[in-house]
Amino acid sequence: MAKYPTLRKWTVAIGLAVGAILLFLLLRPSPITVESARATLGPMRVTVDEDGETRAHDRFVVAAPIPGRLLRVELEEGDKVTENAEVARIEPVPLNQQQREEVLARIDAAEAMKRQADARLAHAREDFEQSKRDFARVEGLAKDGVVSNQVLEQARTAKTTSGEEFEAARFSALAAASEIKLAKSGLVGMDASDAARKVISLRSPVAGHVLRVVEKSERVVLAGAPVLIIGDPNRIEVVTDILTTDAVNVKPGAPVYLERWGGDHSIRAKVRLIEPAGFTKISALGVEEKRVNVISDFVDSPDGLSDGYRVEARIVTWEGENVLRIPGSAAFRDGETWNVFAIEGGQARRKTVKIGHRNQTEVEILQGLTADQEVILHPSNELKDEIRVRTQ
Repeated sequence: MAKYPTLRKWTVAIGLAVGAILLFLLLRPSPITVESARATLGPMRVTVDEDGETRAHDRFVVAAPIPGRLLRVELEEGDKVTENAEVARIEPVPLNQQQREEVLARIDAAEAMKRQADARLAHAREDFEQSKRDFARVEGLAKDGVVSNQVLEQARTAKTTSGEEFEAARFSALAAASEIKLAKSGLVGMDASDAARKVISLRSPVAGHVLRVVEKSERVVLAGAPVLIIGDPNRIEVVTDILTTDAVNVKPGAPVYLERWGGDHSIRAKVRLIEPAGFTKISALGVEEKRVNVISDFVDSPDGLSDGYRVEARIVTWEGENVLRIPGSAAFRDGETWNVFAIEGGQARRKTVKIGHRNQTEVEILQGLTADQEVILHPSNELKDEIRVRTQ
């Protein structure tokens, strides 16, 4: 008979335990549904993304050297012109004393610019010759295995860049010489008796194409008024204005990828110059921003792009090959530390991580996670450490 009370006790105990378990299962909160992604190893790139514009590498503005009546310009945009070809004509008006002084001062300034351009040309010529000698030496060392291919590529890039600078300096010297001619043409207005019978020819400083006709119709213009712009539409560069806070991370030679230019692929370019002076620009929201122009040269063919075309430039400031990365929406800041919620055994586990580089979509993880760990995207305020979760 003693067995039955003991059996009843065990039955009651088991029933109470089962009831407690069922009650716990009924009352515990349901798992939170979350989005997730995995930490992966792979390439990562940090870029500065801004709208840019193509422009002719060398633009020359043909301007009126003196006040007078500009005759109708017969050239149209896109017309080809040769060096020293007549592109416009001006009938001068008699000059007063002030205008005469201005003409003489303009001649002096043009001659000073010519001397400066000649000095730059000589310097660029020496740099180009030196870069060619350096490349020849490095090429020989590379054949013998003394230097790496990277050093050889740097020497080749330096030679190409110095060659382009030499060519640009040569064009600048030609333009400076043409400016002297234009300035001296203003002397014809010194003699009031002959002014009405003389016509000044405005000539192209270089061979190229007419990019824009500023003044098409006949009218009276002041000295210095632009008449047309001449350049080579096939030799173009990209101008991108970026925030000065981003510009400090951009270096000459950095890769640039041009997108949304009208084609279905990216066009490669490289940074040639970060202009030394910034400027103030009002954003679309009415905020004053300090910006600076970044000039890039094409590496790939421009594919039909010409002067004044819009592009979207992605300027690379950093890139790595074997980087542990997660989506940027998974990391959140708590004070001075960065954190993520990892999924382990169906639960959210809060982990402190050390991050490195960031771009628009991803963040580099230096410590705190391993490859293939699952992390929660867009963590909400409902998430707590060790809370149950389920993925969509």
